[in-house]
Amino acid sequence: MNNKTKISLLIVVLNVESAMLGVMKAQTSYTLQQCKAIALKNNAAMISADNQISQAEETKKEAFTKYFPTVSAMGWGVKSNHGLLKAEINTSSLISQETAALIPSSLASAIPSTVSMSMLDKGVGGSVVAVQPLFAGGRIINGNKLAKLGYDASLIQKEKNENDVELQTEKYYWQIITLREKRKTLETIKAMLAKIDSDVSASVKAGVVNRNDLLQVQLRENEIESGLNNIDNGIDVCKLLLAQYMGIAGDKQGVDNNGSFNVIGEVDMDASVNVPLSLKQDHQSALHNTPEYRLLQKNVESKALDRKMEVGCYMPSVAVGAGYASMHLLDVTNNVGVVFCTVSVPISDWWGGSHAIRRKKLAEQDAQEQLRSNSELLVIRMQKDWDDVDNACKQLVIAKKSIEQSKENLRLNNAYYKAGTTTMTDFLDAQQLFQQACDKYVDAFADMENKVLEYKQSVGLK
Repeated sequence: MNNKTKISLLIVVLNVESAMLGVMKAQTSYTLQQCKAIALKNNAAMISADNQISQAEETKKEAFTKYFPTVSAMGWGVKSNHGLLKAEINTSSLISQETAALIPSSLASAIPSTVSMSMLDKGVGGSVVAVQPLFAGGRIINGNKLAKLGYDASLIQKEKNENDVELQTEKYYWQIITLREKRKTLETIKAMLAKIDSDVSASVKAGVVNRNDLLQVQLRENEIESGLNNIDNGIDVCKLLLAQYMGIAGDKQGVDNNGSFNVIGEVDMDASVNVPLSLKQDHQSALHNTPEYRLLQKNVESKALDRKMEVGCYMPSVAVGAGYASMHLLDVTNNVGVVFCTVSVPISDWWGGSHAIRRKKLAEQDAQEQLRSNSELLVIRMQKDWDDVDNACKQLVIAKKSIEQSKENLRLNNAYYKAGTTTMTDFLDAQQLFQQACDKYVDAFADMENKVLEYKQSVGLK
């Protein structure tokens, strides 16, 4: 083998490996838990929740700076076309009568009666002042409490977003699994019809059965083919929706726009069905574990702090400060330091302030009423979600029995048709009943999984 041949083989091998890697990358598959983990990381709602937490944290840090002194600095300079201080001096008032008598008359006439003076036509200066609040009506303390409350609420809101994202991801996931299981059922019936088509065609040629039986089979085959196309389109759309919700749509992480994204999972037709009694909680006690209830509590605390902040606006403010100033005027530099204390009492503000405080008090009472009312609704939702779990399990049991019964019905009708004691219409109806039973089972199975997760979230279980 020459070098040229070796190089050609190497290129072929590399191309094959590259193609295999491309296929492996494009055919990325995820389990339900992997789908949830990726969605909780990349979903837009989770990114927004993280941003809200960061904003709340910055607000908390900003509020903490109010404990420290406020420092301000100022500098100035001035240059005018004449002095800022002007004066007219009467010279006669400066010279006594005895002195005036000694001045010769020729000189006395030359002395002006008034003399103009001008000073301060330029100068520079600067100052630094620091003010430390001692008491501000509780607004600084309550402002920090309010900022921390906002941060805590953002964490709870993220927890609520996690529940929403997890639930929606599971719904998309089970939609794909459900459609895929229904496709399996159609494939089974399609194979069954293909065999029947072959047998009936032979019987028609032999003149044993009517051609109408063959036409019924072919029409049913067309229905199955149409159903397969609809299901394939539905699966593709659901895959793209789930990939987008997980934040990996487009060309990210090996998922392209052709729907190559896939999930791992199936519906176990043979699994036993039991109501998960171990999940049931005492709903009144579980209320405090839910993020919705904790957000309502934070809302009440927030309104209470708002009222206290409003009261603080109409209370006296006390602060101490120190300053240093330097001025250069009349070619003389003067440096001065000062300490001071200020007390501010907003007397006239109380005229409208009493109404503002009353308004905040009413808002606080409204928040307390919302807490009471919505708490009752949350408990009712828990009971409803548990009833939905119980009903979903019962529906799954019924669907499981329906599969067994429809399967036996199909077997009997198949035997009866071969024996010539039933019609093709009855036999095809039996097939359709079997298909419907299988479809109802996978729908019931997916519904039960979703209802269990909804109940777990409603009672604060992870």
